Amino acid sequence: MALFLFILLVAVVFGFVGVLVKGLLWLLVIGVVLFIASLVLAGMRLGRGRGARR
Repeated sequence: MALFLFILLVAVVFGFVGVLVKGLLWLLVIGVVLFIASLVLAGMRLGRGRGARR
């Protein structure tokens, strides 16, 4: 859970810096990629914890 929150925080920081500083649009792109990666990571952890249901 800590890794998820850390990646999410880094994504938000990169996104804000990418939007606010002119010419650093690539930081916004990195922020969006990190945000999506954190969502995928959280989804995998939630899906793994459920187990097989029959």
